[in-house]
Amino acid sequence: MMPKPVMAIMIFACLAASCLVPASSLEASTSTFVGRAGATYPVAEKDALSELMHKVRQVDWKKQLAGLKQSALSYEPPDLARLPRAKHDRMFTVDPTYTLTFEIPDGKGGILYPKGYTFNPLDYVGLPDVFVFIDGGDKKQMEWFMRSPYAKESNVMIFLTGGSYLQLSKKLKRPVFYATDQITRRFRLKAVPAALFQQGRFLEVKEFEIKNSK
Repeated sequence: MMPKPVMAIMIFACLAASCLVPASSLEASTSTFVGRAGATYPVAEKDALSELMHKVRQVDWKKQLAGLKQSALSYEPPDLARLPRAKHDRMFTVDPTYTLTFEIPDGKGGILYPKGYTFNPLDYVGLPDVFVFIDGGDKKQMEWFMRSPYAKESNVMIFLTGGSYLQLSKKLKRPVFYATDQITRRFRLKAVPAALFQQGRFLEVKEFEIKNSK
């Protein structure tokens, strides 16, 4: 069966070729044949569709798809937070109170919340999940996670500071996400592995030392 990328390009080639019909040929189709004058010669210019198909056949699709797969496996966002391994256990509280840096309109021409308005999101909605931050490229951290109770809890969201999200999501059989600099700064994280959860109107963060990690 033909690979989907090849089929897509073939379809595109057909569409492109249909749009490359010269205007003169359309005019000729509605005019009267008046005979042939002088010698005739074959057209030297290649047919557009034939040329496109020739280029399609020259592409090593297996190599191209392998390259795309490798790119996906090694992908990391440019603002990925690179955090060191925790050297000791640490626990601290984060106040999630936020100050608006822009106005929120009410949809009626007025302002619902003005710029500078301060509020605590936990006063309006709870945080049902536990956030675990971990370097998925660190074997010791992955071993720690698999031994921890977080590996068996369904309400855990995993944020990576390293490692392949494709490989880890397949291995852990759950979605994983990348931790950006903005996220780790907001939660004041300095090291991993770490866990974050709600405690009343605040967030509690635990950073874990991995024993005998050297």
